[in-house]
Amino acid sequence: MQHGLVMVHTGDGKGKTTAALGLALRAWGAGLRVLILQFIKSDRETGEKKAIERLTALDGLCGLDDSDDVPDAGNGGRMGHIELRSCGLGFARRDSAHFAEHRQAALDALGMARHEMLSGQWDMLILDEINYAMRGGLLTPEEVLALLDARPASMHLVLTGRGVPDKIAARADLITEMKLVRHPYQQGIQAQRGIEF
Repeated sequence: MQHGLVMVHTGDGKGKTTAALGLALRAWGAGLRVLILQFIKSDRETGEKKAIERLTALDGLCGLDDSDDVPDAGNGGRMGHIELRSCGLGFARRDSAHFAEHRQAALDALGMARHEMLSGQWDMLILDEINYAMRGGLLTPEEVLALLDARPASMHLVLTGRGVPDKIAARADLITEMKLVRHPYQQGIQAQRGIEF
């Protein structure tokens, strides 16, 4: 039986979402079913969204499903499934006139995470930027802890974003902290396609 892990990617350095996406790709290649829910990002086109759409389209073109034999998959021939859903409305400040809408979007995403977690359809659930949602007051640590309490023992759960609350960190099996040493923003360089989005 698979032993599910709770993993956290946090810190002030770049690479938290990038690391989670790399983990998702590895899991997909190993035959796992992966769902990525983005708590802050909106429906805006991003590189990760386009890449995952192409991966799933490729599966469809090849006529693959969980029962098909795929040579050299290293997992008994089974390829995984991967899906990404953007659930957020973008970054919001607590004093924003639209803060209540952002909070509701985060609560809806949390409800979706719980529903999908209990559906039995996924082996790995990535909650991208959920730590930002807690840090910004869109969700409380207690609301997220209730989700962790409901997690099936075999499911891998990944939480990303700066400022993971201590209560969440205490429940993690693995925590990776990205440390900022240098960032292009410090030199006035704006976000680059393929790097930040």
